[in-house]
Amino acid sequence: MTAKYEMIIYWSEEDQFYIAEVPELAGCMADGSSYQEAVSNAERVIAEWVETAVELGRYVPEPKGRLLYA
Repeated sequence: MTAKYEMIIYWSEEDQFYIAEVPELAGCMADGSSYQEAVSNAERVIAEWVETAVELGRYVPEPKGRLLYA
């Protein structure tokens, strides 16, 4: 399953890594030493997050794409 969840990617000066957060999936985030590595790691973590939620019978939200914040 390839889901299209929004990722927010930024450089963390404190950690010295790129951080990729997935706001639609609680607690879902990854990091990487490059932008591409953070995205790749986040894609893997998204798949694992969804797989675990399904196995536990938990709700898996449909990807909404770009989120709007007020």
